[in-house]
Amino acid sequence: MLTKKRHQLILELLAREEVVKMQTIVERTGASESTIRRDLSQLETAGHLHRVHGGATANHLQIDEPSYVEKTDRFVDEKNQIARAAADLIEDGMYVYLDAGTTTLAIVPYLEQKAITVVTNSLPLANTLLYHRIPTFVVGGQLKHSTQALVGYNAREGMLIYHFDVAFLGMNGVHPTQGFTTPDPEEALVKKTAIELAKKSYVLVDETKLDEISFSRVAPLRAATIITMASNEQTAKYSQYTEVVNAK
Repeated sequence: MLTKKRHQLILELLAREEVVKMQTIVERTGASESTIRRDLSQLETAGHLHRVHGGATANHLQIDEPSYVEKTDRFVDEKNQIARAAADLIEDGMYVYLDAGTTTLAIVPYLEQKAITVVTNSLPLANTLLYHRIPTFVVGGQLKHSTQALVGYNAREGMLIYHFDVAFLGMNGVHPTQGFTTPDPEEALVKKTAIELAKKSYVLVDETKLDEISFSRVAPLRAATIITMASNEQTAKYSQYTEVVNAK
């Protein structure tokens, strides 16, 4: 059986079963285990599936996004450690972009003694920055209900008058070949613009975002440094493409 035909059959099996064992694929294709392992590796690299012990599981694109409120109570300790590591990278005199998100929000309390100026597209961040008396500019645009972020063309146009020393962004998906992704194209546009306007960009993610692919591509991995709490084993493959900072 030709490689293309095997790949198609594997994806059809996953579409029906969600999880498929290696032995099942071998029996259905008539190929050797070593050939199927190579097929699974290629399909995983392309973002079509996740390899698991003894087989593979379907990799669905993330289109729906949890709301800001839903994300607030998730991985709180992990977000705080990532936020602290990010704040340590911010020096007096910097112009800083903080993207919408609960991990970027966690950075703000660590900035109180720093002489900086912040630009954000997030209403919750803007209110928190105001509370901590940190000089802040808010980007205009369409207000997105679920994330309370200002997004879209108008937000991008409003950002173009700025230049940032550093930008810190949240992300829904981080993948070795598909790069940084997020569900909403309008929000992806704003994140992409922030990366383009910053001298140095950082993507802050917990381990659940690694090896995931969302609907809208933001940038390739080389465009930003990853800050995470994931294990060295989990992040090893990402170090081939970009810098990875372990916040532990």
